[in-house]
Amino acid sequence: MNFEYRSNGNPFGVHRVIEPAGVLPQPAEKINNNTEILWDNEVLIDVDILNIDSASFTQIKNKAGGDETKIKEEILNIVDSRGKMHNPVTGSGGMLIGRVAWIGEKLKNKITLRVGDRIASLVSLSLTPLKIEEIIKVKPAVDQIVIRGRAVLFESAVYAHLKDEFPDPLALAVLDVAGAPAQTARLVKPGDTVVVIGATGKSGILCAYEAKRRAGISGRVIGIGQTEKKIDKLKSLNLCEMVLQLDARDALACYKQISRVTDDKLADIVINCVNIPDTELSSILICRDRGKIYFFSMATSFTKAALGAEGVGKDVEMIVGNGYAKDHARIALNILMESKAIRSLFESIYL
Repeated sequence: MNFEYRSNGNPFGVHRVIEPAGVLPQPAEKINNNTEILWDNEVLIDVDILNIDSASFTQIKNKAGGDETKIKEEILNIVDSRGKMHNPVTGSGGMLIGRVAWIGEKLKNKITLRVGDRIASLVSLSLTPLKIEEIIKVKPAVDQIVIRGRAVLFESAVYAHLKDEFPDPLALAVLDVAGAPAQTARLVKPGDTVVVIGATGKSGILCAYEAKRRAGISGRVIGIGQTEKKIDKLKSLNLCEMVLQLDARDALACYKQISRVTDDKLADIVINCVNIPDTELSSILICRDRGKIYFFSMATSFTKAALGAEGVGKDVEMIVGNGYAKDHARIALNILMESKAIRSLFESIYL
């Protein structure tokens, strides 16, 4: 390969930051996405598919009025201006699938990757140097785009080897939200009442599955969705004791309904998986005092959540969704192996 080779790269990728100087790649406004310059602690990936974060893709799609040509233009503008797929409105990115093209000398004996391996990145596109040569296809129904391009993974990056049992689009869709079911498994205890907001989406379904498993026969899982068609699909999976059709932005309506079905006890755990803003207060109001709220949604505003809880006098523990948790890829993919119903539903959507 013909490229300029450099040594002593920073393990977190700070050497790629253009502005502002000194910050890490994720909060940076612009990073260097030149894949003809490579450092000795980087991995070069030939990229095929990008899974755009749901909140980000929804914002882009709405801005483009659903027009696929404009969606392509918006994505290319973001990547060209920032050097990464880092939506300036939502602050979120996504994940990629590709094949390892090159491994820096410093990493060859440190990592399990080999040239030619097919992988999914488990770090956000909001910090990944990305060069898109062409957007081949937009798949708006599943927040994915097929591209021809290259990306760089840093020494600190996390990734998953892809295996034959899962088609690439299905694996990428599930791994993109792998942190959600893994964190749910940690939070939910036997006997808990769990409310999943956005339970009809892919992260919501995976969280509902883990919540049901962890809460056990003495607990209960309540799902909140908005569209009747998706609610019917969720009901067919038998993951939730009940599914309520509610607008998660209507905090008072959500509070009234959850109060009613829990005899005013409210939820021990609230898991927020929606891809739209302004659902913070619904999550807060339906959670009991000293309960826990897990905000996995990238549309969540920390300010609204913190000040909203204070404003309504709620003593709740609020947890920011971390996209990474130990063994999260294995946990998420195991759900597909354990539940034929979930796998069948996801295959009908993503394949």
